[in-house]
Amino acid sequence: MMLFRRRFLSLAGGAAAALTATSRIGLAQVPQSGPKLTQLLKADLQGQGEKVQETVVNILEMGPGVAAPWHMHPGAQELIFVLDGNLVAEIEGQRAKEVKAGEVMLIPAEVAHLVRNDDANAMARALVTHSRADKEKAFLVVLKRPS
Repeated sequence: MMLFRRRFLSLAGGAAAALTATSRIGLAQVPQSGPKLTQLLKADLQGQGEKVQETVVNILEMGPGVAAPWHMHPGAQELIFVLDGNLVAEIEGQRAKEVKAGEVMLIPAEVAHLVRNDDANAMARALVTHSRADKEKAFLVVLKRPS
């Protein structure tokens, strides 16, 4: 029994030394600079009962002078992050807002809105995310221009 215990302690000591050396090697291989995470927006869900069943992420590309029709997303909050160019967002009851590359806009669920590219020469691109409370509802409902 004593021989077994000595052998175990000898092996355990060797394993600890090897583990320490391996840890140093592993730490030495970790890059000193990691990824950078920049928060663009943090907001509570709006107009959808604060629940999400589905998230949809799209790239929106709008040519010069192009506009989406007035529409709304039933039970879906919309987040627009402009990648290239500038977009103008019109939200019912608010004045139009220009959203430039690198900026973000949040449109609450169930709110009539449109987005357009007023630039006559440049294309605009945006990352658009919809947080949907009920994926069984229509994704988009086209509306007549609000009065």
